[in-house]
Amino acid sequence: MRTVNMHEAKTQLSRLVANAAAGEPFIIARAGKPLVKVVAVDAPAVGATSRLGFMQGQFTIPEDFDRIGAAEIEAMFDGDE
Repeated sequence: MRTVNMHEAKTQLSRLVANAAAGEPFIIARAGKPLVKVVAVDAPAVGATSRLGFMQGQFTIPEDFDRIGAAEIEAMFDGDE
């Protein structure tokens, strides 16, 4: 996310707002310290989108997932590399 200083925000406000409306939010900072975040009005609220399950049904997990590589790991601990 782009951070702009107060002066740049004043001089480039139209372009920055157009970009924010197109889905590119930005942060306005004063003396390097972030003050506000500018986002489009219709942007989803923070935490409103769920990442859990976003790839549901797109792949499968093998039945032996928790045992994959068990023999190699055991050999490393036993020193039988």
